[in-house]
Amino acid sequence: MMVHSSVSSVVKNSVATDAREFLASCRTLIDAELDRLIPKESESPQRVHRAIRWSVFAGGKRFRPALLTAVGQTFGARLDQLLRTASALEMIHTYSLIHDDLPSMDNDELRRGRATCHVKFDEATAILAGDALQALAFQTIAEDEMLAPELRIQLVAEVARASGIPNGMVAGQALDLEAESRDVKGDELETIHHRKTGALIRAAARCGAMIAGATADELEAITSYATNLGLLFQITDDLLDVTATAEDLGKTPGKDARAQKATFPALYGIEATRAQLKTVHTAARNALETVARETRLLQSIVDFILQRQV
Repeated sequence: MMVHSSVSSVVKNSVATDAREFLASCRTLIDAELDRLIPKESESPQRVHRAIRWSVFAGGKRFRPALLTAVGQTFGARLDQLLRTASALEMIHTYSLIHDDLPSMDNDELRRGRATCHVKFDEATAILAGDALQALAFQTIAEDEMLAPELRIQLVAEVARASGIPNGMVAGQALDLEAESRDVKGDELETIHHRKTGALIRAAARCGAMIAGATADELEAITSYATNLGLLFQITDDLLDVTATAEDLGKTPGKDARAQKATFPALYGIEATRAQLKTVHTAARNALETVARETRLLQSIVDFILQRQV
């Protein structure tokens, strides 16, 4: 608890600064909690646990748990109420990356600057590592004694909807695969992005608000904010895949184009994509106007995503 307390003060103090400092503070906190929650490599089955830790502790930004923390604290939740659900969101995200990288999916060999899970270990181990992380995420929320049982059920349902079908991450991945090598219209592309990437980002923000006891109107505003934030995040990813290097990205650039994936640059071109980024950025910030709270941090997060280079 002393570690949580000391990091909590850093996180709260960074509200008055910028998103970059806040994200760095949250990353330290979430990494410590993930290390506590995930079995050690010495525990059986050792190979699966090594694979999980290889992927989880590969240096991710922890954006989704940081967003949950930012929204939760904006509406008055304590850090110890947010920590486990935030960590669960990172488990879900990492499981999705492990499976996305598999030969049968995106077939990538580089993730977060090092070998993907199936390359470092093997395909079967990578599948099991992803499966285990997904299960552990829901266990982590369900066993959170800092939250009321009714709230835990609501959070489990929220994360499950965002992770699966028909409007969650799995659905988005399926639509993304179906869209390869064919013409996709703008509304279809947005649907893919809203589900594949946006659903989990939206769930992170909504879970933070739910834990804090936000009102229905506040939850609606945060949902709009996070929906636009998720789209902004994925459009930025699309653009970086075209313009950044492997060293910058920590993963293989140009794969979207080679796989003929549906992306904003492929559909609209780079300059029009940059213009679309600004439009979505404005919409995300405008969604916060009805929230009668201090939202500078949430605004700063939107600005950070617009300006990010990796």
